[in-house]
Amino acid sequence: MNRPKTTGKDLPPRMLRRVRTLAGGKRWEGYYYDGRDESGKRKETPLGSDLKEAKRNWAELEAAPVPAEAGIMCIVFDRYEREIIPGKATKTQASNLLELARLRSVFASAPIDAITPQHIAQYRDARMTKARTLKEGTVIPARRATVAANRELALFSTIFNKAREWGYTARTNPCAGVAKNKETPRRYYADDSVWQAVRDCAAIELQDAMDLAYLSGQRPGDVLRFTHRDIVDDALTVQQGKTSKRLAIMLTDPDSGARSELGRLLDRIRARSVRSLWLLATPDGKRLTTGMLRLRFTAARKAAAGRAEESEDTLLAARIRKFQFRDARPKAASEMALDRASDLLGHSDKQITKVVYQRVGKRVKPTK
Repeated sequence: MNRPKTTGKDLPPRMLRRVRTLAGGKRWEGYYYDGRDESGKRKETPLGSDLKEAKRNWAELEAAPVPAEAGIMCIVFDRYEREIIPGKATKTQASNLLELARLRSVFASAPIDAITPQHIAQYRDARMTKARTLKEGTVIPARRATVAANRELALFSTIFNKAREWGYTARTNPCAGVAKNKETPRRYYADDSVWQAVRDCAAIELQDAMDLAYLSGQRPGDVLRFTHRDIVDDALTVQQGKTSKRLAIMLTDPDSGARSELGRLLDRIRARSVRSLWLLATPDGKRLTTGMLRLRFTAARKAAAGRAEESEDTLLAARIRKFQFRDARPKAASEMALDRASDLLGHSDKQITKVVYQRVGKRVKPTK
């Protein structure tokens, strides 16, 4: 029979608190279950250092109902952030943390088993109502808010499924059957007049970046990561950061033996006397980073729009201002056959290439 507690009276029966002062003077606090092993010998089982999580683990060992404070979404959010998010790509981590912060503001204190599809739908609608209100002032474009709300619901669904795996709930995922906001893919196409106008105003490293993004068809993040070591056996090798898909983009046509435009671009870059491992670098050898690319592209776009206005071509100026560096990938997909485009972009599903990335209508012959 267990003796009455003299310390930790705020804890459930057979739950112990251990406090240690670490070498740096920091205070550590952990929780243990005071139980017995198979031979009847006393055994302390670690429950963790988070009190709410420890109470949940205690309840499992005690076969008792989980304390109310241990059955809220905040616990699952914390564990997902601690265990799952760090294993994702850097950009995905940043996106997930932002989405998680928004979810926490609404669901953190909600009991896991009390969340219903109606609550999820209300969250979706509230996000869009707020976006429409802010749009009047110029803060958040409706399309961006639509996508953000959908990504937040997708993350919530993923986290709730993890909660089921981890044993926090046996309830059906409340996101099941809840319709997401209808997304309208970006339809902007950077035609040659826009492309050339911006490229003419670009620094040499930005010209290289634009050409490499267009000719390789890869995402901006992957383009900036290319190094001279990625050129192997006369091919530019890629491991896409988002999907981990591996590609080898040939630099010479195997049938004709002619050098491709991408091959000639890489030859020019490698021929320069720049001591840099990176394919995209400034004239003095510094790696072209995301921030440097953004500043250079913004400046070139502004200059190109100004030139168009000076020549009284207001329509071209307006199209230039809508141009984004990421439009290089859809431009590449729009200017080749679907099969080739899908392969180059690394898509397993050609429908994604067709619907999202090909932004020029199918070329057809007239009646006569």
